[in-house]
Amino acid sequence: MKIALIGDVHGNEYALEAALKAASKLNVEKYLVTGDLVGYYFSPARVLELLKPFDFVAVRGNHEDMLFQARNDSQFLQKIDDRYGPGIRIALDQLTETQVQTLCDLPHPLELSIDGVKILLCHGSPSDNSEYIYPDTEDTTFNIIDYHKFDLVVLGHTHYQMKRSVGKTLVVNPGSVGQPRNHEPGAQWCLLDTLDLSIHFFNEQYDMSPLLLECDEHAPNHSYLKKVLVREKSSKG
Repeated sequence: MKIALIGDVHGNEYALEAALKAASKLNVEKYLVTGDLVGYYFSPARVLELLKPFDFVAVRGNHEDMLFQARNDSQFLQKIDDRYGPGIRIALDQLTETQVQTLCDLPHPLELSIDGVKILLCHGSPSDNSEYIYPDTEDTTFNIIDYHKFDLVVLGHTHYQMKRSVGKTLVVNPGSVGQPRNHEPGAQWCLLDTLDLSIHFFNEQYDMSPLLLECDEHAPNHSYLKKVLVREKSSKG
């Protein structure tokens, strides 16, 4: 089976649409989502609408945790606004109470078995969805996590694509659909083929101009939200 691994969409409908179109052309049958469907950008309702026709499962990211706390805590919501921009507030405004509850109730982590492949789907790490595991994270971090029970562990959160082996277990981060941080603009995701456990990384190009205008409109004091979308490897920021 061909499976798309996607994550860290962060309310970016334009990037998600590009990734889903590319995956559909490759005859993807199922989607595994590493969390953070909301936060930062401005179209969470459209993100959920785009995913609805597809066979997907998702885990809860740290921005879903923020959503959970912010919906009943105005002071916390203001802190999130100040630090990350209005993405969480916009999610609370756009989404129905049922949609918000569904996102808050997502599991973390999630064990799956697909075509005999044992998969652990996470956001940060299996034990903490706010833990950053980067491509250059020291091996000792992996050694303290019980990965050996799985053929594949899928992570998100860092917004960096990664593939590495921990013993006989393959650890993969598909990168961020909505906000890559590896200085390669686009919508990043990867393709898993359960037949041979092969992994292929993709970076779909899309028209960012509407999103950049939305950044000016909704988050004029958070220049990072624009900068991170367009920065390339030659840039220093």
